[in-house]
Amino acid sequence: MFAATSTRSWRSTRCSGSGPLKGTRAPPRAILLPMGVLAIDPGTRKCGFAYTDRARILTSALEPFRHEADEGRLFRHIESLLAERDVRLFLVGLPLDPGGATTEQSELVSGFVARLGERFAGFEIRTYNEHGTTKEAESRLRDLGHDGRGIRLRKDSWAALVLLEDWLAAGEPA
Repeated sequence: MFAATSTRSWRSTRCSGSGPLKGTRAPPRAILLPMGVLAIDPGTRKCGFAYTDRARILTSALEPFRHEADEGRLFRHIESLLAERDVRLFLVGLPLDPGGATTEQSELVSGFVARLGERFAGFEIRTYNEHGTTKEAESRLRDLGHDGRGIRLRKDSWAALVLLEDWLAAGEPA
């Protein structure tokens, strides 16, 4: 119901060396970055999620999760998402102002990122400026024919999807 997917094109390269992959074609990022990514659009009561596979070919908006400010409940939900997907990296939306400066909300997200890192110690965590992702998500949902309620239900995960797509398009900066 909430799944939204897009595909990304890539130029294939020939694998060199010996072995069963010699001469086969593979997406370069699948070789360089063998980890799926879970994007998180954090909120005080609800979080949006999106995922990309290891090859960075398919991105999907996942169902948003209402945690009602219960971080333990949110972390248990994240654990359930990880059980279903091959993820080694979290991409967390950092709300910066239009000039790129931190805001009160970005300080809250930084605290969340620190606690996420404590809970999921073996995972890499990156933050990325999420400015404008919610407006873009709402616009896409309107273009798909969703009304006010449909937009409200889906916009957090679609914002995570926009965040993930922007990060991928920027070359996956650290």
